[in-house]
Amino acid sequence: MMKQRHVALLNDISPRGLTCFGDNFSITQDTEDADLWLVRSADLLDKSLPERLRAIARAGAGVNNIPLARCTQQGIVAFNTPGANANAVSELVVAGMLLSARDIVGGVNWVRAQAADDALPDVVEKGKKAFTGSELRGKRMGVIGLGAIGHLVANAAAALGMEVYGYDPAISIENALKLALTVHHTAQLGDVLAHCDYISIHVPLNDKTRGMIGKVQLERMRPGVVLLNFARDQLVDEAALGEALASGQVRRYVTDFANRRVMDMSNTLVFPHLGAATEESEENCAVMAVREAQDYLNNGNIVNAVNFPAINLGPATHATRVVVLHRNVPGILSGATTLFAQAGINIEQMVSASRDNVACALFDTSVAVPRAFAMQLSTRPDILKVRVIQA
Repeated sequence: MMKQRHVALLNDISPRGLTCFGDNFSITQDTEDADLWLVRSADLLDKSLPERLRAIARAGAGVNNIPLARCTQQGIVAFNTPGANANAVSELVVAGMLLSARDIVGGVNWVRAQAADDALPDVVEKGKKAFTGSELRGKRMGVIGLGAIGHLVANAAAALGMEVYGYDPAISIENALKLALTVHHTAQLGDVLAHCDYISIHVPLNDKTRGMIGKVQLERMRPGVVLLNFARDQLVDEAALGEALASGQVRRYVTDFANRRVMDMSNTLVFPHLGAATEESEENCAVMAVREAQDYLNNGNIVNAVNFPAINLGPATHATRVVVLHRNVPGILSGATTLFAQAGINIEQMVSASRDNVACALFDTSVAVPRAFAMQLSTRPDILKVRVIQA
């Protein structure tokens, strides 16, 4: 019989996602008694991680609210849901382009201010020229990052009649095949910066990308460029951005991340983090998060983890599956298999994968593995966590 798993909800999670749990999962209000935490925006950075906790699933892409280093050290697998909100974000980027090209927000606010004027139709006809804009068709669009969201933005821009340049030196084969044939894929960031009227950023935030759009990059852009950032605010050097906006080098900055610095800048359109704020997106993220976490807890398989490698041995159909999370150092696998042999436990099948400084191995056996054996394995050096899943 499948072991009962307890799930703690640290945010409201779409009910559609929760219906994907099997019968061996139940919701608990006690975070200390949970095998899994489901989270959206709750800040976990200073939260204690209980011994029982096996996984954290973020119903969204960003994981800056999860203490990844501590999770890894304690053998807790952290999942996210890349691509689940891609369509919602890409549609908002298109809206951002339209709002920046045609002063729609300014026009709407101006009309509302004239509402009490009895001669409103005449006033509107005389005043509307102040909000004249430009069309997107025929303009050049640059997309930095052609992942789950970026490739959709590139295709949408192409469908609007824009000339699209996409920069992503590490684009996946899957996303490359999805790109519209008219999109110019370039391996040089400079091609995007120098030639495009609109530039949209779609890369993850990490040590390599933090501040990647700085003073040098802004100066290389075409004068009057519109810069769109629906990825992460820290990708842009905001001090340099403020200077570029003031000088007119950047005509408009459209972002989904409100902070005091950006709010004080002129020529900005700041959205209240609406990228994934659709019913469809929230449902997609919840469903993906639940399925990933459930597969790991029931079968030991890892898909879309941000701190451990992807690994899959299919459903756990043998008597026992042993999951070993460990540091990526020599001798771990040979030491583990030796212990299996000494205990007289035959390994029916196994698989191993590594990612940077950590790794995971799955072992299927035809006999039940005693708890004492698992404890012996878990105390070996460089082993982070051992789990025994009984079929």
